[in-house]
Amino acid sequence: MQLIPPDWPLRQHSRRIRCRPHDWHVQITGQGPDVLMLHGAGASAHSFHPLVPHLPGYRLIMPDLPGQGFTRAGGMLRLGLDAMADDLATLCADQGWQPDAIIGHSAGAAISLRMAEVLPRPPRAVLGINAALGPFDGFAGWLFPKLAKAMSASPFVAAIVTRMASKRSQVESLLKGTGSSLTPDGVALYQRLVTDPRHIEGTLGMMAQWQLEPLIERLPQIMVPVLLIASDADRAVPARISRAASAALGRAEYAEIAGYGHLVHEEVPERVAALILPFLGRNSGGLSLVAEAEPRG
Repeated sequence: MQLIPPDWPLRQHSRRIRCRPHDWHVQITGQGPDVLMLHGAGASAHSFHPLVPHLPGYRLIMPDLPGQGFTRAGGMLRLGLDAMADDLATLCADQGWQPDAIIGHSAGAAISLRMAEVLPRPPRAVLGINAALGPFDGFAGWLFPKLAKAMSASPFVAAIVTRMASKRSQVESLLKGTGSSLTPDGVALYQRLVTDPRHIEGTLGMMAQWQLEPLIERLPQIMVPVLLIASDADRAVPARISRAASAALGRAEYAEIAGYGHLVHEEVPERVAALILPFLGRNSGGLSLVAEAEPRG
């Protein structure tokens, strides 16, 4: 599935960028201050396409994470949190991007915060949507990483998982398990992703190499303004995770949306954007092009 289908969301804004160690797929649209947008594990940049029309006045830069979507990983040993943040920072430097803000969904929020630590010019704002900033609870915290490592070590597992999850009903059930109900078109996009063994392999590799605890310990030292948006019906990352992280961070705000799940930015993008835009306006170092163009009283 490395060829980007012509009907893929925002296909006209896709580009391939070779920046070692990965062959990146990035979608770039809009004009204005740079905003980097990072999707969560198992998704791709397509996850943001419902949100894009609601964020005018910014240049939105949306890469697929290494090994996921249409980004071909240059090796399976750089799929952890620190490695991904470093490689994304290298990509930004290579392309001359200087993100004024980074928006991350789920695990993408953790990468966003790590990038705020490693970028030579830190972003002026970080925004997390249902940010995965807490460990799995109890026995799952021990089992899941070990299971992912065992699964990612087998060359046959990705193909088996792909066959198991390729039925539409199974994909829909997995998505509903996060507390979200997507449109039929939204479900179909995830179904296309999970039928690609490379995407599954990249996702399993990310899970196997994920080490979140050092970042969690450093949250009080991160002084970039942060907005954490949570949804109270999220079954994948409970809202209490974002509440706790916002309390630990040095300069954080917390907002909650009622009635939606983990993929809230796909379900009600206009409500998520209504929280994002004012925060960007206050903290991204300047007004968007839209705001600048508005007539003055």
